[in-house]
Amino acid sequence: MKLGQQALEALQAEITGRLNPGEDLVVAGEIGISGTLVLISREKEKLRKYFSESFLYMSEDTLQKCKVSREDDFWMDKRISALYFTKEGGILSGLWKMAEASGVGLDVDLRKIPIRQETIEVCERLDVDPYKLESEGTVLLGTGQGNALVRELDARGIHAAVIGHTDKGNDRLLHSGEITRYLERPRFHHSGKEKKHGKA
Repeated sequence: MKLGQQALEALQAEITGRLNPGEDLVVAGEIGISGTLVLISREKEKLRKYFSESFLYMSEDTLQKCKVSREDDFWMDKRISALYFTKEGGILSGLWKMAEASGVGLDVDLRKIPIRQETIEVCERLDVDPYKLESEGTVLLGTGQGNALVRELDARGIHAAVIGHTDKGNDRLLHSGEITRYLERPRFHHSGKEKKHGKA
């Protein structure tokens, strides 16, 4: 179902620039950092059954340092055609919003998306989908020079990866090994705000 004009304009206001067909999609920073920190804080008693106190403490400290800053002047680079600072709904929501706002299709390999082992382990224990986990501190961008930008981001100490590309079609495909599925539209409250995602 297509968004109405008003909803589309509101969505486009969240995105800096627009994606173009044939561009690389890049994720800068590991996904799910902010959501993992919330889970560790909220579910610490449950997580203590599986992890040591030192693991939980070190994970919180490490994850805090992994967040990407919005203030980095790198995001002004002219090679970046579209930019979105992910938040509620996680990386999958960010991908859908960017594609919908730009009117392009996507082809993404989930296995290429940067993610910390701490996030994977915490999400597995709590039965949470890490790709839908709140992801403040991660940047999703479109560019015609994905590999070059990734190298420069890595040189700045920011883990980044090309995770796929855009195309002229309407399909938004997610691959994980031999499994391929369509990217789903995020669920929204009647207020227009996105519903928080948790379990897969």
